[in-house]
Amino acid sequence: MKTTNKIIIVDDHLLFSQSLKLLINSFNDFEVVNSFENGKEFINHLQENPDTIVDLVLLDVNMPILDGLSTIKWIKENQPKLNVIALSVNNDDETIIKMITNGAKGYLLKDTSPKIFQEAIIAVIEKGYYFTELVSSILINRIDSDSKKIILKEKELIFLKLACSEKTYKEIADEMCLSPKTIDGYRESLFEKLEIKTRIGLVLYAIKNKIVFI
Repeated sequence: MKTTNKIIIVDDHLLFSQSLKLLINSFNDFEVVNSFENGKEFINHLQENPDTIVDLVLLDVNMPILDGLSTIKWIKENQPKLNVIALSVNNDDETIIKMITNGAKGYLLKDTSPKIFQEAIIAVIEKGYYFTELVSSILINRIDSDSKKIILKEKELIFLKLACSEKTYKEIADEMCLSPKTIDGYRESLFEKLEIKTRIGLVLYAIKNKIVFI
């Protein structure tokens, strides 16, 4: 029997939140199990119920009391494995970059179509991320402007190319005849050098800088 994916909505616009709940509950194998009007309510719930099991959090960026950015920073520090998709009416570069670099696995505008929305929540739960063409474009441009003069070592380049494949980090370690710990070191080194937080960020950097081709 397939497990139902549990979703939490954190959004101060009640009409939007309720409509979103109805939409999600209409999808197969998805259920909204709770909703909160701001980040403070959500964090209090997690602290009071440490055994809460949730597959995905839909987090509004602009909320009173505690906004989405402050909330996701708390999540990054205290619940880093929690999957979060940021929701907003704004598509400005800085907001998107701040949310993504602080741990959001996706960023959707509130006028996103139900079809794209469903694709996004499935992708984040199954693959760990979902970026629309808009968000990918913004991240690529940011990476390009921030990292033009960065020089990578030969082993880092080999690792980066392999990271753009479907191989797991363990498989990459085997192919490079290195220990998983050494591979973790290469990954963290690149994250720091390129100011990237995720594997998809490495892929976007490699594509933009013609290290790999698609």
